[in-house]
Amino acid sequence: MAEQTESSIVIASAPAQVIAVIADFDAYPVWSGEVQQAEVESRGPDGRPERVRFVLDSGAIRDTYTLGYEWDGDHRVSWHLVKAGMLTALDGSYLLEPVAEGTQVTYRLVVDVRFPMIGLIKRKAEKVIVDRALKGLAARVESLAG
Repeated sequence: MAEQTESSIVIASAPAQVIAVIADFDAYPVWSGEVQQAEVESRGPDGRPERVRFVLDSGAIRDTYTLGYEWDGDHRVSWHLVKAGMLTALDGSYLLEPVAEGTQVTYRLVVDVRFPMIGLIKRKAEKVIVDRALKGLAARVESLAG
């Protein structure tokens, strides 16, 4: 089984506000440094995205890929890789937990690629993706909250 990278941050907003930003894929290029483009291909009965196509450039990892999403209210969203060029895994989740200061967001991510890559470099790329995503998410949520 592939190793997982995990990190958390506390965002000074309610889980519903955080999950709304997570679900707004059109805005990802604005706040997520690695996502160059995001396009919702299909939505579920609740209107939330089920399948999203991305163009990623994280330095060490560049690809166009599609993810499938599963939503659990305002508490959790998970995704799995549907198709990609160089990626063989891009599976992860955001877990949102209410805390006194707002919402604790835990991001878990597994990345794997078709070509051999030293584990240390792959873990570093995952860590960069996770840390930038959490910081970008926090900044975006807080800027929208005013």
